[in-house]
Amino acid sequence: MEENNSFKPYVSADKVLPEFTVSSIVIGILLAIVFGAANAYLGLRVGMTVSASIPAAVIGMGVYKVIGSLSSKKDDTILESNMVQTIGSAGESLAAGAIFTMPALFLWAAEGKAQMPSIVEIALIAMIGGLLGICFMVPLRKALIVKEHGTLPYPEGTACAEVLLAGQEGGANAAIVFIGMGISALIKFVVDGLKVVSSAATVTINKIHGEISTEVYPALISVGYICGFKIASYMFAGAILGWLVLIPAIYLFGSHTVLYPATVTIAEIWKSDGASGIWSSYIRYIGAGAVAAGGIISLIKSMPLICRTFADAMKGIFNKESVGKEERTNRDLNMGVVLGLLAILIILIAVLPVIPISVLGAVIIVIFGFFFATVSSRMVGLVGSSNNPVSGMAIATLLITSIVLKATGNTGASGMVAAIAIGSVICIVAAMAGDMSQDLKTGYILGATPVKQQYGELIGAVVSAITIGFVLYLLNSAWGFGTPELAAPQATLMKMIVEGVMGDNLPWTLVFIGVFIAIMIELLSIPVLPFAIGLYLPIELSACIMVGGVLRLILEKVYEGKANKDKVINNGVLCCSGMIAGEGLVGILLAVLAVITVKGKTVAEMVDLSGVLNLGQIGGLAVMALIILVILKFTIWSKEAKVEK
Repeated sequence: MEENNSFKPYVSADKVLPEFTVSSIVIGILLAIVFGAANAYLGLRVGMTVSASIPAAVIGMGVYKVIGSLSSKKDDTILESNMVQTIGSAGESLAAGAIFTMPALFLWAAEGKAQMPSIVEIALIAMIGGLLGICFMVPLRKALIVKEHGTLPYPEGTACAEVLLAGQEGGANAAIVFIGMGISALIKFVVDGLKVVSSAATVTINKIHGEISTEVYPALISVGYICGFKIASYMFAGAILGWLVLIPAIYLFGSHTVLYPATVTIAEIWKSDGASGIWSSYIRYIGAGAVAAGGIISLIKSMPLICRTFADAMKGIFNKESVGKEERTNRDLNMGVVLGLLAILIILIAVLPVIPISVLGAVIIVIFGFFFATVSSRMVGLVGSSNNPVSGMAIATLLITSIVLKATGNTGASGMVAAIAIGSVICIVAAMAGDMSQDLKTGYILGATPVKQQYGELIGAVVSAITIGFVLYLLNSAWGFGTPELAAPQATLMKMIVEGVMGDNLPWTLVFIGVFIAIMIELLSIPVLPFAIGLYLPIELSACIMVGGVLRLILEKVYEGKANKDKVINNGVLCCSGMIAGEGLVGILLAVLAVITVKGKTVAEMVDLSGVLNLGQIGGLAVMALIILVILKFTIWSKEAKVEK
């Protein structure tokens, strides 16, 4: 494998520009906190997160344009903007990895099966995972980012570089993000704060005992727009199978039957809770089986690629020919520092009470983590971060860990907590490695200094690790995980897997129905995971995401073959990124209001106007129409749309 010497970055190696500056660090930290909290809220609601790299880069460019206009500073700030997105996206990816597993600890605490994890414990677990992911990517950078530049496209990293290279439009683009944030924040407060409109529109089909429903939130429509029609349609197809096929079938064949795990007849469940009750009692277990199978299938399909990547990475790590001779754009964090940090992390894993394992066990976790970091980096290089099988890696880790812990007699609460803690570390390692790969790709194209980017990643990871515990505590105090407000789908699934292995208390027939549905979907060459997530989640989430996907499809068809297509579509992506951040931040604000009490009432109860004015589902649909109009304003009604070449 030859090193790529023909590539020339935007900023040459012999040119030095401002990069790791006080302003870039401060702005990056703020965005790491903002996007980390927003993504945590989004992931706990719908089980999906989105990359913060491009919106963070755009905001960074916008801020530097303002700074430049207010001062005589004329320096090129492209590398500073890149540092902003590096730090900001590091915080977002760590938060994404943490929320897939850690809420399971809160769920067990609520059930009296374990103690509530402390904020310090959460921070330490998150920090260990984040720092491990960064340490692993330092030696992998030359093997995967540099030597395979022409082979691995790293789509999000390349797109982010293109956005930064178009920096002369950064101010206008940043305005789109901020306007999206503001409008979304207002809508979220009206829907969930003032509660003057319904958050969902539902139609129950009594004749077949099915249900179709959609929520009206800007973040969900935005997720559909960003992911695109195909992914949204796969999710919605899974939801249709669950809510319009399986639920009616369960009622038809067993309305007067008491079917485990429920304790009353299916007819009684329908009478008291409707389709949601049948979904909660049965469909979510089928969905859990499908998601677990989908994650493992993704992992198995990647095994040949995994083995090749691992072998190539090992060769690259032990190639010491150029050590000490690197030019600026090829200079990494000193390997002595990396190995020293790894040693500290191994000791920390071994002594941390929430992970009751020996030093040997800690070393095994680190080896396992390095393996999955390599997998994650290669996968996102080929297919992008949205298709990175992080949940599959976490499921595989949890299954192996739970089986080993059970075999060694550690089956109680400590064993379950240990399994989730280990799974959390691996999940965060994979998420961080995938995101950092995209950041390093952006830096490679632009001509950033790798070691400075790696410092930025460390800062983003530490800040987000400290923050995530407070965010999880706040959200749990306000609504509780596993509730309609915060379904925490991945964490609930991880909890079910650990309990199933440890206690054999899952309705395995339902789980295996889901497994074989996933296998069938795979045989049809349909991506399993989005379909399985749609089956696992309530239909109102998938339906709202589908609206965004359809909107993206319509715009792509309208502008097919036109020179300004990418500009128009990307405007929508920026608007939607802002709307996701705005809704997430107001979600955090509402959580704060739900725990602050004044004269025996929470502030959230005091601002609730639903008893005075409630426009119901009609109002909710009007809100959805407004969200669509906002996206259209920045796409088909934008100045870019009017300039056709």
